[in-house]
Amino acid sequence: MVPAPSPSEQAETMTKATGPVDADETRFVEMVFPELSNHYGTLFAGNALALMSKAAFVAATRRARCGVVMAKSEKVEFHLPVKVGELVELIARVERVGRASMTVSVDLMAEALLSGERRLAVRGSFEMVTVDAAGKPVPIPAASAA
Repeated sequence: MVPAPSPSEQAETMTKATGPVDADETRFVEMVFPELSNHYGTLFAGNALALMSKAAFVAATRRARCGVVMAKSEKVEFHLPVKVGELVELIARVERVGRASMTVSVDLMAEALLSGERRLAVRGSFEMVTVDAAGKPVPIPAASAA
């Protein structure tokens, strides 16, 4: 019988099999169903901001590998409405890394599923701060700031 691999061997195998995570970019998709829409049948701005802030949080946390909170959102530009039935892809990129903060840009792309047409619907920038368990700012770990 072959002995089971140790946890460190399993982790090494997973990293080799899946490759390293791109710590500077996070992507995910969401379907726009009626519960995310407004009375016009388009993605409600508050829901768009919630999706974008979640993408910024995930991108910043992956980069720092510690607790992260949002300090501010700025320059959120709504370019085009997103209709119910369309897909949105959120693309979050860590643009700047400071001592205890990061700037994360997020693009919300709309996609018509049947035609494949894609367009930039919303773009925004979020300032994220690394924090300890008490919510106090802490430096971004050196290995993550590279």
